[in-house]
Amino acid sequence: MKRKILLLGFSLVFLMLPIYGCQNLEIPSLKEETEENDVVRIGYQKNGPLVILKSLGNLEKNLKEKGYEVEWREFQEGPALVEALSAGSIDMGRTGNSPVIFAQASSASFVIVAAGKSKYHGSGILVPEGSSIKQLKDLKGKEIGFAKGSSSHYLLVKALEKINLKYNDITPAFLSPGDARVAFEQGSIDAMVVWDPFTASVEVNSNGKMIVNGEGLTTDRDYFIATNSFAENHTEIVNTVIEEVTVSSEWANNNIGELVKMLAPILNIDKASIKRAAERRVYGVEDVTEEMIEEQQEIADTFFDLQIIPKQIDVRDVME
Repeated sequence: MKRKILLLGFSLVFLMLPIYGCQNLEIPSLKEETEENDVVRIGYQKNGPLVILKSLGNLEKNLKEKGYEVEWREFQEGPALVEALSAGSIDMGRTGNSPVIFAQASSASFVIVAAGKSKYHGSGILVPEGSSIKQLKDLKGKEIGFAKGSSSHYLLVKALEKINLKYNDITPAFLSPGDARVAFEQGSIDAMVVWDPFTASVEVNSNGKMIVNGEGLTTDRDYFIATNSFAENHTEIVNTVIEEVTVSSEWANNNIGELVKMLAPILNIDKASIKRAAERRVYGVEDVTEEMIEEQQEIADTFFDLQIIPKQIDVRDVME
């Protein structure tokens, strides 16, 4: 009997050990996991202010102090970036004025948190050196290459309106900047519409001549965007990102030589073209204004009239 009681006692001790051990082992808790750095996922394109911010590395230092890490994700074009944002794959990003309109028309969930400064000087209509096209009216009946639904598309429409020509008065060739460049050099198109640094590269390397830029036609702005939930729940982080974009933009404006050295290998474009593009652009951030809202609405209405977007939209829904 004593032996049975002794064995029973040992059994109870062994049964209690796992419970006691769990109370004393340092097992990571949910609380401890939440204390680790959160991640801000930022989408960027090589040709934009965020690549400058990424290259300088200041944002990472600032956000680390706030308990956040930065994860950069590169996109080749604005529509893909906005699509990723809408799907929740990234939290913030930057794109041009047209992709946000397409995104809104497709019911994407996002909000514009800030605007970039106008860069119309580097956006324009290019013709070959020695072309018979000397001014806008000479575009009638010509084949013109540009990216469909882009800021260049809108610039061309407004340029034609300025001289009372209709969109049907030209033959559009929907081409990416790279494909338009090839067609331009081969003489397959009569003109092309594009933005910097592609504009500068065509001018420097392909005997392109700009007959008109975006002045008075379009501001060709950047827009910084975020998911609705991120903008609502992480206001301080959003503000920090925009503040750091402002700082890196000031650096870019005051250090063009260093900027050219930075961007040339990233963009794989010669330094002369990068320099020309940088010298006619001012980097910076602005608050969204009523004027910007009106301009974006005009772009949206124009694209709807041209049946480029499927429905009419109110841009205030994402800009206020």
